[in-house]
Amino acid sequence: MPSDFQLKTMNAVHRAIIKLSFGKLGWDKLMGMPGLELTTVGRKSGEKRSVMLTSPVQEGDNIVIIASRGGDPTHPAWFLNLRDNPKVEVSYMGGPKKSMVAEIADAAERARLWPKVTTDHKNYADYQTKTDREIPVVVLKPA
Repeated sequence: MPSDFQLKTMNAVHRAIIKLSFGKLGWDKLMGMPGLELTTVGRKSGEKRSVMLTSPVQEGDNIVIIASRGGDPTHPAWFLNLRDNPKVEVSYMGGPKKSMVAEIADAAERARLWPKVTTDHKNYADYQTKTDREIPVVVLKPA
């Protein structure tokens, strides 16, 4: 499981690739998935917090993200932030930031989406085997 340092380093490298390539690299086909920048409001600080993520499934204007944290036993901070305040901003594939609402998939929605996620991206199924927590599926919807 990745440490906080490793996760922050991966995010910094991802941002550097985007910046150094003037946005030509780093948005498409990251581990076979499109990339996005998710901005949440910190649940403790009240400050905006951004993280680079990938989306294994898209349905129309909805973007699905997975709070896996590599199979770590704790949820990622961005998930805890959007759980407490679901109003987020998303820059999808380097596009302009858009206001969206994050909805944590309920059991039925997760049961529908999880097979779509793991069919093409088996790493998520592997992450689930590493932890006792159910890895949350989040659907980002236009505000």
